Amino acid sequence: MNNRVQKKNKAFDFLKSLCFLFPSLLGVGVFFILPFGVVIYYSMIDGPITKNFVLFENFTKLFQNSAFRLAAKNTLSFSAMAVPLAVVLAVALALMLESRIPMKSQFRTFFLSPMMVPVASVVLVWQVLFNYNGTINELFLFGGGKIDWLQSEYAQIVVLLLFLWKNLGYNMILFMAGLANIPKELLEVADVEGASAAYKFFAIKLRYLSPTVLFVMILSLINSFKVFREVYLLAGAYPYDPLYTLQHFMNNTFGSMDYQKLSAAAVLMALVMVVIIALLFLAEDWFGKDVEG
Repeated sequence: MNNRVQKKNKAFDFLKSLCFLFPSLLGVGVFFILPFGVVIYYSMIDGPITKNFVLFENFTKLFQNSAFRLAAKNTLSFSAMAVPLAVVLAVALALMLESRIPMKSQFRTFFLSPMMVPVASVVLVWQVLFNYNGTINELFLFGGGKIDWLQSEYAQIVVLLLFLWKNLGYNMILFMAGLANIPKELLEVADVEGASAAYKFFAIKLRYLSPTVLFVMILSLINSFKVFREVYLLAGAYPYDPLYTLQHFMNNTFGSMDYQKLSAAAVLMALVMVVIIALLFLAEDWFGKDVEG
């Protein structure tokens, strides 16, 4: 009798939970899952009118497209530079602010200020700095002449500096919170045992920071794929080749109403993101398993 009552109570609790979750599940289904399903559908047909299934033909054509290959190479190379730097520099800044240094408040404000202003304002600062007649060219002479930074081989470095300045502050706060949660007893024992600063960082601090490192890497990866906003405001829809990203390709493809190519690119981008994030989770699980135990 008691078992029946318990089963009925569990079933009632489950149904009650579903009722509370239903609005959220409905929103996710309507605004995320259903649209992505439509994107997958469009990536496998030959056109919105004929609607003939061609399976992977759109993906094959996409890889043969030189603009897509350029955009994919630029996006991956930018992420490969931006994500590690966003993590390593944020950890270094958090460790600096954890110690006693002069002008700590001003230092923190410098990196947090981009979070308080719109993207357009941040881009305006970069335009003033790196314009052909901008501050950098006026203050420094490189090889005896000015450099058109956004039309040169240094264009991606300019955007990388913008990306780091805009994102380091938030990442730094996350790492400072992670450092504050490390058990002080472990660090005190390490000090008593005469452990070096490097040993304490790699053997203790970094192990406990592994979940934060994972989160910051995923966040930085997503932000690096969204750098299109800044590049578009700096250089327009068709920038210099090193700045042409996947978002440029998809935005321009949407303008030409080539939905099949756009959908195939979006599906590929999503798959790459899922694979990279899955690998990051596996790496974090392996690296931090002894800490969780």
